[in-house]
Amino acid sequence: MRRRGLPLNFLLLGPLSVRLNAREVHVSAPRQRVVMAALLLNANRVISVDRITEYVWDGAPPPSAAATVRTYVMRLRQSLGEHASARILTRAPGYLLELGEHESDLGQFTAHRRRAAELAERGDLEGSSAELADALALWREEPLADIPSRTLRDVEGRYLQELRLQTMELRFDAELALLRHAEMVPELVRLVRKHPLREALVGKLMLALFRSGRQSEALDLYRRTRVLLVEQLGAEPSADLREVHRHILSAHDRPRTPDPLERPAAAPEAAVAPAPTAARERSCWPDPAQLPSVPLPLSARSDALARLRQFLTTGTMPAGMVATAVVTGRGGVGKSALALHAAHAVRGSSIHGQLYADLGGAARPLTARTVLPRFLADLGVPRNEIPEEESERESLYRSLTAGRRLLVVLDNASSTAQVRPLIPGSGGSRLLVTSRRRLADLEGARTLLLGPLDEAGSLELLGSVVGPARVGVEPRAARTVVTVCAGLPLAIRIAGTRLLERPHWSIGHLARRLTEAPRLLDELCAGDFGVRPCLDAEVAGLRRTAPAGIDPAEVFAALGAAGACSVSSGKVAVMFGCSEAQAEEALDSLVEANLLGAPAGGRYRLDALLGAYARERVQAVAVRQPDPPYMRAG
Repeated sequence: MRRRGLPLNFLLLGPLSVRLNAREVHVSAPRQRVVMAALLLNANRVISVDRITEYVWDGAPPPSAAATVRTYVMRLRQSLGEHASARILTRAPGYLLELGEHESDLGQFTAHRRRAAELAERGDLEGSSAELADALALWREEPLADIPSRTLRDVEGRYLQELRLQTMELRFDAELALLRHAEMVPELVRLVRKHPLREALVGKLMLALFRSGRQSEALDLYRRTRVLLVEQLGAEPSADLREVHRHILSAHDRPRTPDPLERPAAAPEAAVAPAPTAARERSCWPDPAQLPSVPLPLSARSDALARLRQFLTTGTMPAGMVATAVVTGRGGVGKSALALHAAHAVRGSSIHGQLYADLGGAARPLTARTVLPRFLADLGVPRNEIPEEESERESLYRSLTAGRRLLVVLDNASSTAQVRPLIPGSGGSRLLVTSRRRLADLEGARTLLLGPLDEAGSLELLGSVVGPARVGVEPRAARTVVTVCAGLPLAIRIAGTRLLERPHWSIGHLARRLTEAPRLLDELCAGDFGVRPCLDAEVAGLRRTAPAGIDPAEVFAALGAAGACSVSSGKVAVMFGCSEAQAEEALDSLVEANLLGAPAGGRYRLDALLGAYARERVQAVAVRQPDPPYMRAG
């Protein structure tokens, strides 16, 4: 039984120690300290004996490792005493340490970060910065410095150091938004010297120097950082750092340091963007703020996010048009997450609010007739005054949004017809749309095609779900999982969710299930989420070719029957006894529906998920057509 109220505190953010009943308990045996650290870093989660042995013996455990770990756990329980030792529970396939949030400095650190995020969301930057400072004050020297396990330090130590740096960056953002740039310079200088290639820190120091009247130093720092990046990484500065540099070069008025009694008005999202030239006029209309929350962004999407942010904040259009961005790609690729990250990032520039609607995709599309009344009500129109006629609703909507700076986000659009009536009136508003289709007929839209994640981004996403430590222990199996998932974020998240639901599974076990499954897509479902429904929706939206052409759905099934991972238009022409032009038209329809990769070198490709789905479709087509032509052609 867990005893509540027992004075117990585990210190991890520095050398490992345990404080129990106002006395310090020292775990002297080196390997027992490794076991204790492994339990603490996985508090309230089962950690397998196999993973503990990886940490204790740095990947080369002896045959008796499992029995020895049980002995170490028994001795740890003896060291901690009767009440505290009851927190270490035996749970197949290993052990679980029960720990309250405030019973370790790492738990307290996480709690401070969470409260900081809540305060920032409410606009309390002072309180958010104070919570982040309290979180950072818990750190003592280097974490896990006295843990004799290279594997544990590499996996968990790096994670903790990265967490600390991210927290410092969040605090710098809050302090810069509060215009305390001069106070931040010394600390930022020290950190940039220690991490000269960390562009986020460099950008904050450049901004702090510039705002402190030290523009030449800020520009010199950019020049030196660029040289380092090119020499050591062979890469130019990121889009975000280039944007800070551009802003410093183009700004004419240096921000002044405010009087201590003044309340700063800048928001974190607007820290780099120039402030509006005129103060905002107060209006009787409400300012909607409807953006849903999103998980942490992936570094693998940072370039796409930067391009989207830049267009939404700096894009200009001819008079009478609205700057519009369309994020497109296959189902489950992360379009909505990217669009919402960009929307939150530019929220400060949409000073009259943000409207959001999920248009339902092709399966359950919402028309403007359904969405417009809600948008009008959100903009302050009494529901009994909303016109009945659709054309009058559209006119009123354009009138209310004209001349304002709104951000309108339309998620899961299936056609341009859904979007057109919801385009805001001309002026400073922005429109951001996500769709599986290209929406090429949406006039003036800037299109961003989002592809699958590469291996590094896929592993990062899997680590964000199951924990970087778990991925670090089984890197080969983790690579197998993300390869089978074909870089599709939805599939990777489902795989990670299955591992969380089954803590007794290793990543290797899941990798074997995925590679050996007779129907792969049966393995990639968790609760209401699955990869198959996304692909079903793509097939349902397939564009039929000309009357004399061949059915793209039958072509897709033919690829499954052949077990092909790539195909040419000539091969399909032979299979169906049609012209190569007809085959190419059907293949292009599959590309448009995200059921084939775009041709490269004359060949159209299927990844592991599309190949598995194509094999399933063979049966569906066979029911309708028992003797299809491609089967007769071999």
